[in-house]
Amino acid sequence: MAAHDRTLPDSTTCVIAGCGPAGAMLGLLLARAGVGVVVLEKHPDFFRDFRGDTVHASTLQILDDLDLTEAFARVPQHRTTRINLMTDDGMTAMGDFTELPGRFRYLSMVPQWDFLSFLTAQAAHYPGFSLHREVEVTGLVEDGDGVVRGLRCRTAAGEEEIRADLVVAADGRSSATRAAAGLVTTEYGSPLDVLWYRVSRAAGDPSGTLLRIAPGGLFPMIDRGTYWQGAHTVPKGGFAQLRARGIEEFRATLRTYLPFLGDRVEEVDWDGVGFLEVQVNRLVSWSRPGLLCIGDAAHAMSPVGGVGINLAVQDAVAAANVLVGPLLDGRVRPADLRAVQRRRELPTRLTQRLQLGMQRSMIGSMQADHTRVPLPMRLATRFRPVRRLVSRFLALGVRNERVRTAVAPRVAAVPDVAPSS
Repeated sequence: MAAHDRTLPDSTTCVIAGCGPAGAMLGLLLARAGVGVVVLEKHPDFFRDFRGDTVHASTLQILDDLDLTEAFARVPQHRTTRINLMTDDGMTAMGDFTELPGRFRYLSMVPQWDFLSFLTAQAAHYPGFSLHREVEVTGLVEDGDGVVRGLRCRTAAGEEEIRADLVVAADGRSSATRAAAGLVTTEYGSPLDVLWYRVSRAAGDPSGTLLRIAPGGLFPMIDRGTYWQGAHTVPKGGFAQLRARGIEEFRATLRTYLPFLGDRVEEVDWDGVGFLEVQVNRLVSWSRPGLLCIGDAAHAMSPVGGVGINLAVQDAVAAANVLVGPLLDGRVRPADLRAVQRRRELPTRLTQRLQLGMQRSMIGSMQADHTRVPLPMRLATRFRPVRRLVSRFLALGVRNERVRTAVAPRVAAVPDVAPSS
């Protein structure tokens, strides 16, 4: 099946719902190994602002495993080697990536739409890959024994079905595929939500990504080279009240705690503010016969540490390592799907536990009359061994995966698929 086919095929070896970091990476890895794979994306493009844009050192290592380092270096990006902590007393280093093990001692900040475009363009070199846009999953195709055999979808041509040996749900924290499968999540809750906004950079601004700790909340500022991608934590459910008080109050808060922005806070308006309802949850079982969930569909992560993309990419690599052989043989067993969960559940549990602990510490600092830096951050700024641990967690995560799959022949790159018609 050529990647430029316009119609949704009747069947394939693997169909992936969702073309975020997990779905795009898994699609590339499976196609590279010679597995026929169809990726379905609900939206017409990847352009959605205020999505995670951090390509971690562990992901850079995976791209190197795929011999894509030079190609990825041509994608416009901004490299970050440290994260600073800003308080009323000044700026100190909280994370330093120059001491990471291995070749990649930095994080790359790349707009997620560029990262996804890069992955799918590389996948299009392999004849078994196709990406179909504006295809919305509406349900599962199941046999009489409850085994998942494919997906029901809504396309421009109407309702369609695509059958597959394996269905992978990579369609995010609001996964329609997971909901159709009736899989149960354990909710861990979050005391905060996050607002995202953009402000231009100017000469004299602090260099590098920083985290501002203040009684009014937490203010992560991600250095995008020509602009700041700023964030502001608010108590869970507090956005409506903040918005009702007006944009001038929000601008005044930014001006108070980020004084280097000056009059540039006037660039912020409600139309340009993104809202993220923070969820932290995890599926009890990541699979059913014929179906596997990965990425946010299996475990919604807090934005603390910005490691959600890393977990999603690592899930995709682990899934490919385990499943390529069974997919090529045409015999994917429930035990194979459970093996993916066993491989990735411990890193997910540990990361979520650390995030929840940090959330509790941060909420305490937000409610205090005076700035109180959470203990882990204080230790990271004062003690180099702790800073190295924090840097490893942020850049590498827990239990790094490496690509173990073989390579199938490539063909000339072709465009991804236009909406089915």
